[in-house]
Amino acid sequence: MTDPVDPGTGRTSHRAPGGASLDGMDARSDAREFLTSRRARITPEQAGLRTYGGTRRVPGLRREEVALLAGVSVDYYTRLERGNLSGVSETVLEALVRALQLDDAERDHLFDLARATQTVAPRRRRPAPQRVRPSVQRMLDAMTGAPAFVRNGRMDIVAANRLGRALYSEMFADPRRPANTARFVYLDPRAPAFYRDWDQVASDSVAILRSEAGRDPYNRDLSDLVGELSTQSELFRTRWAAHNVRYHDTGTKRFHHPVVGDLTLTYENMTLVGDSGLTMFAYTAEAGSKSEEALNLLASWTATLEPGEETIDADHAQQH
Repeated sequence: MTDPVDPGTGRTSHRAPGGASLDGMDARSDAREFLTSRRARITPEQAGLRTYGGTRRVPGLRREEVALLAGVSVDYYTRLERGNLSGVSETVLEALVRALQLDDAERDHLFDLARATQTVAPRRRRPAPQRVRPSVQRMLDAMTGAPAFVRNGRMDIVAANRLGRALYSEMFADPRRPANTARFVYLDPRAPAFYRDWDQVASDSVAILRSEAGRDPYNRDLSDLVGELSTQSELFRTRWAAHNVRYHDTGTKRFHHPVVGDLTLTYENMTLVGDSGLTMFAYTAEAGSKSEEALNLLASWTATLEPGEETIDADHAQQH
């Protein structure tokens, strides 16, 4: 039985510029393509299955092999992989997690897709603008030695402290508000120089948006953003079609700032329990490092500016 795995065309359905909206972002098609892509990446050897030679027609596991590993019939797994997750139990989903060797982010994404496909698809809605409470802004402002900001799942920066705006001055130079990390990464020519590991940041940005699309597939603002990026960036389209997801909890980022040069900063995030969908990020430098010196210099430079001047362009900054 042959079973060519369809990894997608590398392109996401989208409208032309001017009315950018991603037509193809729906839970059922996402579930189909997600399961297909996860199956394609696992070899029989990785799954602990015996092979008997000969030429395989698929790059990964066959459907019947996944069904065997998950303990379900081939017909039932085929139905699931076609995006029909209606009525699927948590037990079966957990079996798929084990069979496809999903990590925590992928597991949660599968469960999100299953929940979304088991309800009647509502009309896409445009959520109310997200704003932080005054107490959250005061907390940000009190963090004078650490760049910090609050971001939503769409990667909009909805609030920041002065040092956060100064660190991301290249992104905040775009007058559109709220500033959006994914738009900056893919559409702003300054981004590759600002992020020393731009390719990794670009991959992570797509994966974060993919995760959010699983949690909230009928968010019109999110689908509009994905449509905009898909229309204007071939690289984004290709990576969006890969259906990779990931968590963005902690890690290290390397920057090249137009004022203070190179910085290597560690970030931590904190979910704002009282503000659904919002997460606070804070950056710190290793004590005694050159990055700490650069961060302190950035804080000193920021203190000499009037509020709002942290986002002046690089040429102007170099003159200070």
